[in-house]
Amino acid sequence: MDRSSLLQLIQEQISSKRSSSFKRAIANGQRALPRDGLLDEPGLGVYKRFVRYVAYEILPREVDRHWYFYRHRSCPPPVFMASVTLAQIIVFLCYGARLNKWVLQTYHPEYMKSPLVYHPGHRARAWRFLTYMFMHVGLEQLGFNALLQLMIGVPLEMVHGLLRISLLYLAGVLAGSLTVSITDMRAPVVGGSGGVYALCSAHLANVVMNWAGMRCPYKLLRMVLALVCMSSEVGRAVWLRFSPPLPASGPQPSFMAHLAGAVVGVSMGLTILRSYEERLRDQCGWWVVLLAYGTFLLFAIFWNVFAYDLLGAHIPPPP
Repeated sequence: MDRSSLLQLIQEQISSKRSSSFKRAIANGQRALPRDGLLDEPGLGVYKRFVRYVAYEILPREVDRHWYFYRHRSCPPPVFMASVTLAQIIVFLCYGARLNKWVLQTYHPEYMKSPLVYHPGHRARAWRFLTYMFMHVGLEQLGFNALLQLMIGVPLEMVHGLLRISLLYLAGVLAGSLTVSITDMRAPVVGGSGGVYALCSAHLANVVMNWAGMRCPYKLLRMVLALVCMSSEVGRAVWLRFSPPLPASGPQPSFMAHLAGAVVGVSMGLTILRSYEERLRDQCGWWVVLLAYGTFLLFAIFWNVFAYDLLGAHIPPPP
């Protein structure tokens, strides 16, 4: 059987279901992969070369890279991360034009009146624990988050699917605001950093855990640059929280959302990324992580309902 016939046979036999026995059949010798690696695949168009790049960027095993490359379809596209990023840009432009301010928007007295911002005085408005991800301090925070969401979030969504990556992103966002409500009770929250750090930390942890198998170029240099950028963003958030450059009538947004997102990424995200082409419900580690996250959510809900009054927390009046 020639090469083209073998590739056609593989494409016909591969199913798009995560429960497929493709890898098991390869291991048992019932199916075969082309001898050459994907990097040697000739005659690829621009899009298929991008798919190959994503396969080597995200997946640590050659059998997984072949499986993804030959089963990938352009429909449906990775719409979640693109839609979230577009919505964040539109919201930022609307508030920038309305307030006539494009940096440090939280210093504008009208900014915190937005129904999207999480403010400790509006804890009863539960949607704010998620919708704060559409608001940003300024151009620098929006640019950093949008860049990482597109560079890391889109390839992750292409490989692991909309459901898994949206779950990871939103879990990081929710954990970020809830962590702030527990650890920094006077602070509001803006920005999608909780979700962004969940994606980034999950990807970085997956690269470290599968270092030998990852074939992405300059992985050590890229790892160092990513850690430097993420650390500098956290440092900037700490500086704005405790040493604001301008006088403000209320507290500045907290940096704890970044750290909470990173914890979600290393725990929940790493479990998701290591279970490629396998059902999450079949993984024992997934249920452990889910139980831990559910326990945290339950504790955070009780904290927000009772702790503020019991501790006599002096929160700033809501705008």
